[in-house]
Amino acid sequence: MKKLAISSAVSMALIAGGAQAAEGDGTYAFDKKGAHQFVMFKISHLGYSWLYGRFNEFDGQFTYNGDNPSESSVEVTIDTSSVDTNHAERDKHIRSDDFLATDEYPQATFKSKRIIVDGDDKDEAEIVGDLTLRGVTKEITLDAEMIGHGEDPWGGYRMGFEADTELRLSDWGIPTNLGPASETLEMIISIEGVRQ
Repeated sequence: MKKLAISSAVSMALIAGGAQAAEGDGTYAFDKKGAHQFVMFKISHLGYSWLYGRFNEFDGQFTYNGDNPSESSVEVTIDTSSVDTNHAERDKHIRSDDFLATDEYPQATFKSKRIIVDGDDKDEAEIVGDLTLRGVTKEITLDAEMIGHGEDPWGGYRMGFEADTELRLSDWGIPTNLGPASETLEMIISIEGVRQ
């Protein structure tokens, strides 16, 4: 799971400088209604190809502080049973105790602990936080990039970002050994938030 952090994903909200950043300050709810968000992953299949998937149900919010991005934060909750790899039998297996054990652990969560903006590029940051998956909590780092922010056509204000991370399956107690090419998984998170 390369850079999962579930929802990971919310670091982008802490990046952007100048007047634009101050203008974008606030608390943002994930745009579930407009479906402008994705939590996706990819993992090697035997070292010969990539298997892609996503979680269809997740929610969260982030706060953005343009004057001091390190004061920004993000929280994400994922419905692990909503995993979707476009193959029903495989998805059933992933939900089982061999992988996510969704009956016992129906949710995965990510909560940021600190935001790191290094250098002059205020559109990029590292979001460090705790990812809880399959009952195990570990610290992960999301590499995030601000995509943009501004007024939308409906009188609201939006902000978007993309982030990724890498996760080692065994770190979260996943017992199934998929072979050396599939020990880690990459997670990609794309979020659009609406200011509240």
